[in-house]
Amino acid sequence: MPPKYRAAQTMRWKRSALISGAVLHARAVCTPMGAVTRTELDLISRIRPGRAITGMSAVLLPFTSAGDIDWPAVEAHIARTAQAGLTPAVNMDTGYVQLLDDAQKIRVLDVAAEVTGGRFVAGAYVADELGAAFDPSGYLAACDAITGRGGTPVVFPSYGLNALDDEGWVGALTTIGAGVDAFIGFELGAMFVPYGRIPSLDAYEGLMGIESCIGAKHSSLSRELEWDRLDLRDRVRPDFTVFTGNDLAIDMVMYGSDYLLGLSTFAPEAFAARDRMWATGDPEFHELNDLLQYLGSFTFRAPVPGYRHDAAIVFELRGWARSDRTPSEAPRRPDSDRAVLADVVERLARWEVVR
Repeated sequence: MPPKYRAAQTMRWKRSALISGAVLHARAVCTPMGAVTRTELDLISRIRPGRAITGMSAVLLPFTSAGDIDWPAVEAHIARTAQAGLTPAVNMDTGYVQLLDDAQKIRVLDVAAEVTGGRFVAGAYVADELGAAFDPSGYLAACDAITGRGGTPVVFPSYGLNALDDEGWVGALTTIGAGVDAFIGFELGAMFVPYGRIPSLDAYEGLMGIESCIGAKHSSLSRELEWDRLDLRDRVRPDFTVFTGNDLAIDMVMYGSDYLLGLSTFAPEAFAARDRMWATGDPEFHELNDLLQYLGSFTFRAPVPGYRHDAAIVFELRGWARSDRTPSEAPRRPDSDRAVLADVVERLARWEVVR
């Protein structure tokens, strides 16, 4: 069962400071609302130079000019992502999972399993509507489709799941966790989907208490909330992986996060090169990270889901797909984006040489 998590956050911080004696916790101060105030020295102490980074990359689903899924391009990009050293993440928001029918989602899983030999993660997505109840059987069926092909489920949010209070949310994920050997949780903000929600830190601690939950993707686009989760992870369950989903702060890997990003679908080889630089202490990490962050800041501007059209433009520019077509329901970017993206692709080329 998940640990009790009703105790006030302030008390947890005081207790952890006394037990661990860590300088970071000793300096941290809780405001009346429970938020943590950090100093610059606190953040510097979080930096983990030389750490091996685990990178997972959400795979864009390219379309032909006729509006069909470009299956050869899908297969090629899953392979490209894996060959770069990143774990492909399919049927995520980047792959339009909300717009796919069941047969298309299964075909994506089949392609991922064949290309990677089962070394992939995938969104366990349950379509529902506002006011719907949590659907445990639907989630377990989605997880079974993934695990049956060797993959690891990323439990996607839904109206039913995110309508639960914190205790109910943890209980629902505990139910899912009892049916699988391993899964990844997923906090997704409302800027990405209308049913998005970032649960409280207490609920996050409850999530960490689920043995089969090996980590969670955090997509609030807030450094502060992610630092809170890293601090909690370090003192409660150090083997738990915090996957940043913050495409506006991809340097969170410096502070101990790993990643599951949509941005990396634009340039998996460049992300892998950046990660190697961090692991080996190469200061060129910062120059490459700056360029990738520029790409993220540009493409993840409002409306945020428009980043997928920018990715489709990059795929076409690189020759990875035959068009920049997107589903009709997905927002598109202005034609002026193309010149900016072409410039970034050209500047990334020197880091994308196979090593």
